[in-house]
This record gives sequence, C-alpha cells and structure tokens, in this order.
Amino acid sequence: MVEQVSSLKTGVKYKDTPIGKVPVDWEVTSLGKTTYLEYGISLPAKKRIKGNVPVYGSSGIVGNHNEAFVDGPGIIIGRKGTVGSVSWVNTHFCPIDTTYYISKKQSRKHLKWLFYLLLNLHLERLNITTGVPRLNREEAHSVVVPIPPLLEQKKIAKILTTVDEAIEKTTQIIEKAKELKKGLMQRLLSRGIGHKKFKKTEIGEIPEEWKIVRLKDITHKFYNGGTPDTKNDSYWNGNIPWITGADLENQKVNQIRKYITHDGVENSATNIIPEGDLLIVTRTGVGKLAVAPYNIAISQDITGTILDSARASAKYIYWYLDYKASHLKSIVQGISINGLLRGDLEFLRILLPPIEEQKRIVVILDSVDNKIEKESNHKEQLELLKKGLMHVLLTGKLRVSI
Repeated sequence: MVEQVSSLKTGVKYKDTPIGKVPVDWEVTSLGKTTYLEYGISLPAKKRIKGNVPVYGSSGIVGNHNEAFVDGPGIIIGRKGTVGSVSWVNTHFCPIDTTYYISKKQSRKHLKWLFYLLLNLHLERLNITTGVPRLNREEAHSVVVPIPPLLEQKKIAKILTTVDEAIEKTTQIIEKAKELKKGLMQRLLSRGIGHKKFKKTEIGEIPEEWKIVRLKDITHKFYNGGTPDTKNDSYWNGNIPWITGADLENQKVNQIRKYITHDGVENSATNIIPEGDLLIVTRTGVGKLAVAPYNIAISQDITGTILDSARASAKYIYWYLDYKASHLKSIVQGISINGLLRGDLEFLRILLPPIEEQKRIVVILDSVDNKIEKESNHKEQLELLKKGLMHVLLTGKLRVSI
C-alpha cells in the first residue's frame, strides 16, 4: 500500500469547470454519459432462499438465488430503503427492485474506479423525501463529474482497492479477536485456569477453590451519583471530570464532556470515585460499566463501587459483570426511567477465584482487549486514509503517475 501511495504526484495544470478546477486533461460530464443506473428485478422473498447466487438489496445481501441475473462484478446502488448506498459485488448477483445496479455493460468507464466515484458523490443527498423516499435516477444521471483518462482511472482504483483490502484484513483480525475474547470470557470466568477439581453448586460446577459471593460481600462501599444545579455557573467548568452513562462506550469512559467545580461536588449528590475503582451504570444504559481511568465524579446514572482489594480485583469484577451484562439488563425495573435497584446490585452473585488467579485472568482478557483496540485504531486510521485519498484522487487535486 505504501508503494501505491508513493506514486502520487503534484505540480498539475488545472482548468476551470462548472464543478471547480480539474486537471486540464480530465473530462467533465454528467454521470449519465458515463454510466447507466439499471433497475433491479422483482424477486419475491420466497424466491430468495436457495442457491448460491447472492441477492442484493439496498442494504446488502438479503438472500440467495439459484440463477444469476447480472454477470459480475458490479455495483449496487440503493434506490429505496438505504437510499444512495453503494456496494461492490465481485461475483454474479441478483439485484432486487429496491436497487439500481451497474455492470460492465452499463458502464463506459473502468468499473472499480466508478464504484469509488459513486461512493465519493454521496448520492444519499439526492433522496426524494416526498411519498416513498427514493433515489431519482434522472437526478443521479444529471450529476456532473470529473473523468480522468482510463489509465489513471485504473491506477486510482488500484490504490483505493489496496486500502480497502487492508481495511478488510484488519476487520477480519478484529472479528477473530472478538470471537477469541468471547470464548475466553466464557471459559475463564466459569472454569478458571488449569483446574482439575470441581464442585457442584446451585449454579453448576465451579473450580473447587472458587467461592460464590454476593457483590456486597466484597464491596467496602457503594456510592450514588448526582448532578450539580445546571443553573448555577459556579458549579460547572471546573477541573473535576463528571460523567453520565452516555459517556461510557465499549465498556470504557469514552470522553469527558463536562467538568465541575469543588463547589459543585459539595453542593450536590455527586461523588468522586477514585481511579481504579468500578463504575456501574444502574440507570439509563444498564449493562455499561468501566474502571475509573482517574478520579472522576459521577451522575445519578452511575453507582461507584469501592471493592475490598484484598479479596477482589476491580478489573476482575469488571470482566465478570461485563460477561453477565445481559443478566444485569434482565433485572432492570421501572417504567419512566429503567434502573437497577441497589438491592439487586448488592445481591448479584459473583464467581470469585483466589485473588492471584483473578489477576491472571485479567492479564489474559486485557491482552485480547488491547489487541482489539489496537486493530480498531488501525482500521480507523486506514478509513481516514481512504477518505482523504478519495477526496484528492477522484477530484484530481492529487494525480497518480502512470
């Protein structure tokens, strides 16, 4: 991929056009003179259940058929439903009537380059919202686009395809790591590490050295949260981070949107939870949790849980409750604001290994989680690279060497 990107060049002469400056040797014309959006076929759902030819709707594969309607590769564009979506199909396929499609027969240009051009056009902006939302073909055909010479189309497509392949490879690594994490959580949090002897309990067999405890048995104190008076400016924009359940994503404190002052802490029900202790969302978003990344004040959505560190690792309990997140959601009560009652939280059953084994389990699960985070960050960077390359390559702001 680096080799592909290194072939980019600057120092290009431009000309003025109705869509701005483009390279002098590029054509500017309507999309309809470049390709033709063909209607997908009417294929009832009952006919999409057998065969090995993928059936595409506007949001992706919706079934399989035994005969191909279009010889691939091709492009799918959402006509109804996910209006303006653009998908690439490598194989023969059946496009249904919620889509338009483009194959080599409908395109006068390099097909993969055209796919990226369509992605960059953001056709969803042409959504007709009166009546049934849809993409009007005539409007799409009338969009004016810049067209590079054929060899340049191929080179642009090759560069962007290389980035897409790297994104797909990274996605596969992430998915495999997530499956590994799921399997490890199930095994480690119920069977532990290397145990040979097990005992029968009311919740099944567990390692002989393990105990079943209630969360309250291993907790020094539960802290409620609260919100300082939003009309009192002296309580806000201080230096103490303050979070709600909405600030927790992927079982981590995702961002700090608000800060409060010491007066805000002293004059409200909020509490500051020390770094390393457990944050459990018990209202609006039950099932979310995190380990406090630093001293942090909490809203009424969150219960701070200060564990007995001699008996329980906060990170182990974090992993155990993450594993049991669906159970937490199942015992939520309330109508207007769903919440987890303090009594239900305190009486949650925890499978508790000896503290040293807890720490070993944490190391294993953290290592997989770190792998997922690292690869997710890499994927995000690749997606930003692709977005930037599409912007400059498909408009001629940056040229490729042929």
